[in-house]
Amino acid sequence: MVKGIARRVVMIKSPDPKIFDEAIFIVRDEAARRPGVTTEELMREARDVAESFVRKRQGARQSLPWWVWSAVGAGAMGLTWLLTLLLL
Repeated sequence: MVKGIARRVVMIKSPDPKIFDEAIFIVRDEAARRPGVTTEELMREARDVAESFVRKRQGARQSLPWWVWSAVGAGAMGLTWLLTLLLL
């Protein structure tokens, strides 16, 4: 729900439609009224935010699954335990 009489809304198409269709940004009145702020600048900033979100999500998908990290942690603990026994 958008409250108020007039709000500036910026809608951006998704750079990757698999993640989201479009992003809707509601611009603060004081930000839109600043001297020198143009519609193009608002659109560019919204587009940059949407692209940054997509890049982060794509990077997260390429990380290793949780079970791999669990196995690495268990292996490290086992190695630490073994070295402790051998050195003491």
